Amino acid sequence: MVNMKVDVIIPLYKPDKSLFEQIRRLRAQSVKINKIILINTEKAYFDELLKNEDRALADEKIQVIHIKKHEFDHGGTRRMAVEYSDTEIFVMLTQDAVPTDKRLIERLTEPLRKLTPKVAVSYGRQLAGRDSGILERYTRSFNYPKDSRIKSMADMERLGVKTFFCSNVCAAYNRDVYDRLGGFAERTIFNEDMIYAAAAIKAGYSIAYVAEARVLHSHNYSCKQQFQRNFDLGVSQAEHPEVFAGISSESEGKKLVIEATRHLIEHGRFAAIPYFYLQCASKYAGYLLGKKYRYLPEKVIMKCTTNKEYWNKER
Repeated sequence: MVNMKVDVIIPLYKPDKSLFEQIRRLRAQSVKINKIILINTEKAYFDELLKNEDRALADEKIQVIHIKKHEFDHGGTRRMAVEYSDTEIFVMLTQDAVPTDKRLIERLTEPLRKLTPKVAVSYGRQLAGRDSGILERYTRSFNYPKDSRIKSMADMERLGVKTFFCSNVCAAYNRDVYDRLGGFAERTIFNEDMIYAAAAIKAGYSIAYVAEARVLHSHNYSCKQQFQRNFDLGVSQAEHPEVFAGISSESEGKKLVIEATRHLIEHGRFAAIPYFYLQCASKYAGYLLGKKYRYLPEKVIMKCTTNKEYWNKER
């Protein structure tokens, strides 16, 4: 067993009983977790979950902090959560990321325990669940391949914006480096993980993708949901030109379209191609509109975004 201290931080919003399975699997990890920090949005939802399960989270190693919905921010909330941790490594998970085995934390944190190259953050592989369609399964395998890699500034010419790719669905952070870099952005509608990863790479650190550290995590989003998520993605890029200005994100999208189309043809799923293209068009339209959000009326923004509270805060 690895001798180390690790805290796990999980933001929650309207959690369901799958949270209990996630906690059970975290408790069974080969690396014993020091503390599980749950940052829950709106206490009423949390109380409803525990109505008949009041002992399910009765553990001194589980700390619950409640916030209001208008207080939530992708960067600021996680930044606040880190202040409740005092370990040398902390892990970020989302409430719908379920460890596939007992060695998730051990494998995910391994790159952070090595001295060279100096890794600031490592992120794991996301596998599609059983209820996922062929497009979601392929997209997960495209974004989270079977081979691990270490990314640094030397990869910028080859990988472009993908160099900064990182996901707080399942990621581990070196706390010393995190503090040195100033932590997560205090305010961002999306992409807090990539914004941090970009700062780390530009400061000379590396980012590790650990394919052996696996979680089940996938969504069957509608075209409308894809549009709204990518609108917020575009907004985050427009608000952080220090990271994204001059770096094209479109080439990776084009590559996905070409390879996914080939995959569908090879598997004889011709009927799925038109819907896939509709999804891609929805994503791209949302992304482009988000990049130009400053030119849009407030009413239009409110229809496009997934996070209305973000726009109601002082800017």
